[in-house]
Amino acid sequence: MVKIVDFGRRLGQAVGVQLLVVEDDPSISEPLCTGLRREGFDVIHAATGAEALAAGPVDLVLLDLGLPDLDGQVVCREIRAVSGVPIIVVSARGEEIDRVSLLELGADDYVIKPFGFRELVARIRAVLRRAGQMAEPEQTTIEIGPVVIDTRTHRVTVDDAVVGLTPKEFDLLVYLARECGSVQARDQIIADVWDEHWWGSTKTLDVHIASLRKKLGPATIETVRGVGFMVPGPSAPS
Repeated sequence: MVKIVDFGRRLGQAVGVQLLVVEDDPSISEPLCTGLRREGFDVIHAATGAEALAAGPVDLVLLDLGLPDLDGQVVCREIRAVSGVPIIVVSARGEEIDRVSLLELGADDYVIKPFGFRELVARIRAVLRRAGQMAEPEQTTIEIGPVVIDTRTHRVTVDDAVVGLTPKEFDLLVYLARECGSVQARDQIIADVWDEHWWGSTKTLDVHIASLRKKLGPATIETVRGVGFMVPGPSAPS
């Protein structure tokens, strides 16, 4: 049985940003870790899923899918079950089903091999910036009818019952709720919630919207055909 330890983020501490690189191929992991260290990151390397799950607290995980002991999707799900640490999947699998399923499991971004090192570093920094921006939101509580969002604790309740959301579902919900009553275009949502350089299918947005409606109620988010989505009605910060 694999032991899972705390992956809590340490963004904002004075120490360098620590990355966990989960990659079993040394021809990839060695130059990648060397390059990331040259960029100023502290890097921990794990060659297996078990090593990754036992690695301890880090600021971001670079996760390969093709691991020798555990499928990367299992590792992603196990990490996400205990932590909101940002996860970027790095894999040779480019099929849409992999992208959508990993994002559903809570991955924050997805990079296809072979990839450019400069692009990967830019994606790492973009994901870390988003994680840092979410750390001190302007509003503490947003209410949408029976749905209450606590942006400080990342806690969401419906009729006082706690609802579990993935980090990306939470980010999407907060993004729409803060613009309550305004329609947000699909492309703008992708750019703001995922990445301004997001290249994948926008189907992942529909997957996340459908999941939020299932968990929070179908009336929580409205579709504006041909434009995008909106949270209806006023929101009230506490």
